[in-house]
Formats: sequence, C-alpha cells, structure tokens
Amino acid sequence: MDPLRRSLLGAGAGSGLGLLAGLPSALAAGGAQGPALDARSLGLRPDVPGDQTAALQAAVDRAAADGAPLFLPPGRYEVGNLRISRPAAVIGVPGLTRLVFTGGPALLSVAQTGSVTLAGLTFDGAGRAFDDTNDGALLVARGVDGLTVEACTVAASTGSGMDLGDCSGRIAGNTISSVARTGLFALDSRGLEVAGNTLGDIGNNGIQIWRSAAGEDGTLVTGNRIEAVRADAGGSGQNGNGINVFRANGVTVAGNHVADCAFSAVRGNMASNLRIADNQCRQLGEVALYAEFAFEGAVISGNVVEDAAIGISITNFNEGGRLAVCSGNLVRRLKVLPDAPDERGIGIAAEADTAISGNVVEDAPRTGIMLGWGRYMRDVNATGNIVRNARWGIAASVSEGAGHALVTGNTVSGAGEYAIVGHDHGRAATGELADGSTPAPANLLVASNQA
Repeated sequence: MDPLRRSLLGAGAGSGLGLLAGLPSALAAGGAQGPALDARSLGLRPDVPGDQTAALQAAVDRAAADGAPLFLPPGRYEVGNLRISRPAAVIGVPGLTRLVFTGGPALLSVAQTGSVTLAGLTFDGAGRAFDDTNDGALLVARGVDGLTVEACTVAASTGSGMDLGDCSGRIAGNTISSVARTGLFALDSRGLEVAGNTLGDIGNNGIQIWRSAAGEDGTLVTGNRIEAVRADAGGSGQNGNGINVFRANGVTVAGNHVADCAFSAVRGNMASNLRIADNQCRQLGEVALYAEFAFEGAVISGNVVEDAAIGISITNFNEGGRLAVCSGNLVRRLKVLPDAPDERGIGIAAEADTAISGNVVEDAPRTGIMLGWGRYMRDVNATGNIVRNARWGIAASVSEGAGHALVTGNTVSGAGEYAIVGHDHGRAATGELADGSTPAPANLLVASNQA
C-alpha cells in the first residue's frame, strides 16, 4: 500500500475517513506527505450554519505548509472565494462533503503552483451569481503543474463548472451537472487528461478544449458520458456541443458516449491532427462529428452515429480544411430539419485530401456520402463503403473547378434516385453513374461499384 494512502486511512480511524478507501488514485497524488489533518481540529464545523470561509482557508494553508493532506469530514460547509497557491491536497468523502458557494468570483481558485489534488468534494454553486462577472466558474485553476480533480461533484453553477488555464494533470471520475455555461473549459493545456467524467444538463458546451492561438495541445478526452447539452447562448455552432476542440492540435477524443446535444457530439474547429475515435453519438441537432475550418489532419474512425442531421462532416476547404481519414464508422438514421431541408440528411461529407473507406451509412434522406461542394473538392476517395436507403447513395461534385474524386468498390442499395451521381451545389448534374449508362465526368473515376 502507498505510504500516503496508509497514513490517510490510519488517520481516519473512528472519524469516517475510512470511507475514502474507495477513492481512486487521487489519494496518492499531490505533493502532500505524512498523516492527514482533520479539518475539525483546525476549527471547521460540519453542518453549522454561517460562512466558514476564513476557517477553511486557514486549514488549507496550514495543511499545505505542513505538507499534509487536509481531510474534510462529511457535512455542509458554506464557503466562497477560497484560494490555493502552493502544493496541497484536499480530500473529502464523495457525495457527503459539500462546499456550498456563498459568493465571489469562484468557489475555489488554484493558481501558479504544482501538485494540487482535490478529491471527493462536492462544489455546490447553490444557483448563486458570481461577483463582477458573467463568466465565473465554481473551480478555477491557472498555471497549475499537476492538477488532479477526482471523484468530485460540480453542480448548480450560474456560470461554468470548471475553468482551467495553462494546466497539466488529470480531471477524472467527476460529475458535472446543472451548469449554465460550460461544464469543463480548458485553455492552453499542457498534457491534460479528461477521463471518465459524467456531464449533463449543461447550458452551452460540455467539454471545451481551446487554445489562445493554434498550436500543439495533446489533451486526451476519453471515456466521458455527456448528455443534455443545450445552446442557451445561441449561435451557429459555437454552442450546443458535447465536446468542442478549438485551435488545439494533437487532441484525442475517444471512447466517449455523447447524446442529446443541440449541435454536435464532437466539433473540431481549426484543430489539426485531431483524432475522433470509437465514440457513441446519438440525438444530435446538427453535425454529429465535425472537422471544420483551417485544420490539417483529422482521423475519424470507429464511431457509431445515430439520429443526426449530418453524421460526419470534413469541410471548409475554402478556409484550408484538408487532409483526413474517415474509416470504419457506422452512421444511421439521419434526419432532415424543417428549417434547412437542402443542407441536412447526409451521412458523410468531405471536401479535400480525404480517404473515406469501410464506412456503413443507412437511412440518409438526402445523400449517403457527399464528396465536395461546388469547386471545393480535391483528391477525395470513397472506397469500400456500404450505403443503404439514401435518396442519393454517393454524390461527387462536378462543378466547374472541382478537383478529382475516386469512387470505387462501394455497395449502394435502396437508392431512391441515384446510386452514384455527379452534383453541382447539391443539384443532380449527371445521370446514373453506377451502371455506366452515363459517362463519368473527367474529374471522376467511377468503377467496380455494386448498385
């Protein structure tokens, strides 16, 4: 057994601290050493009405100075604007140790330090407004090297849940719910891992991985469950997403379950070398999986998408969006939205330097696989895909200025109008290309398809 874990459990005999045995690795994290300090011995009183900020702040400072974890016993503590500025570990009992926000720019702020662990705590915003800002968060961290937030609950925030900037570390196994803005916002991260969290009832975005300017980020977003994300602040896609990656390169989004989002399950904007893999995505209001604007490099593979207006979109060649692999995805039950019937009901869409292979698309009211839009198409291959029950199975741009596309070895069944067709801005511009009855335009190679 780890010495820190042993000392924590030993210190908790008869005090309820033995309940911490179920906590994961957070107990061994942080820079704290030696036996835990019980906050009650430092003046904290569980379930006592009234603000206890000063007492808790003094207890946190004392424990940090001693290099010891601080244990908060089960109970309710009314606090606000707490601060941590040196290595520390604050441990509670999951679901039972509740910090209730009394006011300030944040409930807890961590800044310019290393090795801070927060585990087993509930951050309860109590629906209280933040001071002097419309963009506050219950937990704020800036410049933290080795931040661990594990087995915590963040709820009832009128702003965001967690707001991180320039941090490394691990955010894992937490529950974030009833948040008016963003569940977890991370800017300019350094080796951050966001894993196994549950988010729901979110006003604008579930998880946002952003950078101030385009650059390497490398955040891992894995195994999270996200649902019920609205777009209360409106917009055309900047809100309403389960996971949003903006200007952050080298990010992996894998193994997440995302459902019931106003816009996208995963939306990558100007995010190069983005990997979106093995996610379960359903009930999306717009594009389920999106690589858009000025990105170079995206791999979208092994995902299951159901009930979206567009399943997968790899787009904005006009803005520099290019270079992608789209393979092994299952996309089904697409829908046409009443307000935009000509731009929805598509399984997979791509524009430039993209290989689309081994996907299965079923029930697309408009097009199973759409290659290019107008002149924005270059070097796109659609090979070895299966498309079932689409009005158009596969459509490739033949507009003036459009580049080349290869359409080979695909199986199309149940096409309403065309199995394979050339299109000009979404309008049929050729006859049926699948059976060779219509010669393929010069920019298309259509061969060995089964329709």
